[in-house]
Amino acid sequence: MSNAVRLGLRANAGQFGLLVGLNALVGAMVGLERSVLPLVGRKEFALHSTAAILGFVVAFGAAKGLTNLAAGAFADRMGRKRLLVAGWLVALPVPLLIGLASSWWFVVAANVLLGASQGLAWSMTVLMKLDLAGPARRGLAMGLNEASGYLGLAASAFVTGVLAASYAPRTVIWVGALVLAAAGLLATVTLARGTSAHVRLEQGVDGAPSEGFGAAFVRASFADPVLRACNQAGLVNNLNDALAWGLVPLYLVARGNSLRQIAVVAAVYPIVWGAGQLGAGWLSDHTGRKPLIGSGMLVQAGALVLLVSGDGAFAPSLAAATLLGVGTAMVYPTLLAAVTDVAQPRDRGRAVGVYRFWRDFGFVAGGLVAGFGADALGSEATIAVVAGLTGLSGALVAATPVRSHERKEPRCVPSTVRADSGSRARTTRSSSGSRVST
Repeated sequence: MSNAVRLGLRANAGQFGLLVGLNALVGAMVGLERSVLPLVGRKEFALHSTAAILGFVVAFGAAKGLTNLAAGAFADRMGRKRLLVAGWLVALPVPLLIGLASSWWFVVAANVLLGASQGLAWSMTVLMKLDLAGPARRGLAMGLNEASGYLGLAASAFVTGVLAASYAPRTVIWVGALVLAAAGLLATVTLARGTSAHVRLEQGVDGAPSEGFGAAFVRASFADPVLRACNQAGLVNNLNDALAWGLVPLYLVARGNSLRQIAVVAAVYPIVWGAGQLGAGWLSDHTGRKPLIGSGMLVQAGALVLLVSGDGAFAPSLAAATLLGVGTAMVYPTLLAAVTDVAQPRDRGRAVGVYRFWRDFGFVAGGLVAGFGADALGSEATIAVVAGLTGLSGALVAATPVRSHERKEPRCVPSTVRADSGSRARTTRSSSGSRVST
């Protein structure tokens, strides 16, 4: 058996498939909370303030955003696998804190750890898949990654909501979290392999010297117009997700929906989101990134308008969740692929880390906007405001000029390393529509 390192989905099918499965477990950890945890805060802990209940979303987003940034900075130094293992280790105390919580702040603390775990584990599955796939299939690789995570999220959200009708909701959450964290840790330690050799192969001798982390953060956050557009779109997208996670269950239960109906709405959104990313990621490799991102944000805005106009009735809420999933599917993998289009392979960790930092601070913004907005203005007005922000985000993407970007074929490949035949002599489109030699 050859030990040569090759790029391409087919050449790395075993490890890629393992990472797909691991990311499904990562997503399922968050899905456990999606349909019932806000209701636990209101009923079991007697919280009347929506802002107080949504504190767990703010804590999750802040921890995940900062950990994404750190993970991106250290991924190339410490190795992807080590940080993936660390992500699962950080998740292990989460079920204990939720199960033994004597106040809501224990649940908030659990979500700090859950956010840190997600920042490490999800970031590493993203980077490892990009490393394995090579430049020709970034969109498809991210579609597969994000689809697995959000289908896992959807499945656990639905199962948790159904079981919570018969069992104590907190018990369902902490038992599920313990099983998922243990399974993810065991599979990562025993089966996952590092991908540093794949990064070296793709990088070759091409590209300018790697820039420092501070310079990379400033460039990706503010100076580069394409990356700046991706960051704001990612932030607003996750602002919407925070709304769906924290406020929508409360909005629906206040209008007479049952736990099972809420579970269906909470699950349909990420199911459509997850499954739709397979096609969206593939399509972005052929049509470019910008059209999918801009139009996807506008579709999300329309979904939120439908949610408000339906006044919380089950049928229009289900339709809105479906439409929100479609818009998010168009945006999510495409943004990740667009960011990596303009990054050197050796700088990929930092570029993705900065993007995911801003994107996941959307949870912080969403938790604050949804919580304080609902307390001050009411749920309907708050959702309408977020719909307007989402439409504006799509318009900003559409107005952002794109620049030409081209990566050269590596001119020097070590004799012990060869590229997959499916990854050579191929020409694809970057996010700007420029031709990229792969």
